[in-house]
Amino acid sequence: MTTLAARHPQHAWEVGARAGYAVSGLLHALIGVLALQLALGSSSADADQSGALQAVAGSPFGAVVLWFAVVAFVALGAWQAAAALRGAGQDTADRVKAGAKAVMYLALAATSYAFAQGSGSSSSGQTSDATAQLMQAPAGRFLVGAVGLGVVAVGVYHVVKGVRRKFLDDLRSLPSGRAGRAARWCGVLGYAAKGAALVVVGGLFVVAAVQQDPQEATGLDGALTALRDAPMGTVLLVLVAAGFVLFGVYCFVRARFGSL
Repeated sequence: MTTLAARHPQHAWEVGARAGYAVSGLLHALIGVLALQLALGSSSADADQSGALQAVAGSPFGAVVLWFAVVAFVALGAWQAAAALRGAGQDTADRVKAGAKAVMYLALAATSYAFAQGSGSSSSGQTSDATAQLMQAPAGRFLVGAVGLGVVAVGVYHVVKGVRRKFLDDLRSLPSGRAGRAARWCGVLGYAAKGAALVVVGGLFVVAAVQQDPQEATGLDGALTALRDAPMGTVLLVLVAAGFVLFGVYCFVRARFGSL
C-alpha cells in the first residue's frame, strides 16, 4: 500500500516545512531561557542559537531532535527557495524576502547538522572571526558598518511587525476566544523583543566598524550581554528573555495556523 507521503508529496513537504517553524519555536524558547539565566548570572552558555542547539544536544534524545531539526529546516528552506524562484503572483519584494528566508533556514539546517555530528561550536567567536576577515577587505570597515545597519533595519522591521500586528498576515486563521488573544500577544511581544535584540546586535557591528575592533561584533549572545550590563540591564534582559519565549510560542502557533 502506498503511503500518504508517496501519494501526496506536496503534503509531506508542507508538513516538513511546518515542522521547521516548530523547531524554530523550540530554539527561540531555549534562547529565552538561556537569556534569563544570563540575566540572573546562573549560566555560562551562549544565549544564542548555538547555545540553544548545545542545550538540545545535551538533553535526552538530543541527537534525534537535532536530526529532526536538520530535516525540518531543509524542508522549510527548500519551500522558501521554491517560493522565491516560482514568482507567480508575487512581487519582487516578496521573492527577495522568501530568498532571504531560504538562506537563513538552510543555514540553520547546516548548523543543526554540525551539532548533530558533534562538531558544533560557539557562534559568537565565529561572528568575530568573520567580522575580522571582512574588515581586511577593501572598504572593510564600511562593509561591516553596512551589515550592522542592515541588521538594525531588520530589527526595526520586527518591532514594527509586532507592534502593528502585521504578523497576522502570515496566519490563515487563529483559534477563537482566549487562546486566540494569547496567540496575538505572543506575536506582539515576541516580535518586539526579538527586534530589540537584533537592533543591539546591529549596533555592535556599527561599533566594531567605528572602533576597528571586530571583537565588538559578537552576535546575539554578545548583544544580550551588553544589554545586561547597561543601566537597568537586568530588568531589560529579563523582559527580552520572556519575549523570546513568547516568540517561540508564536512560532508553534504559526506552524499550525500559518500560511507557507
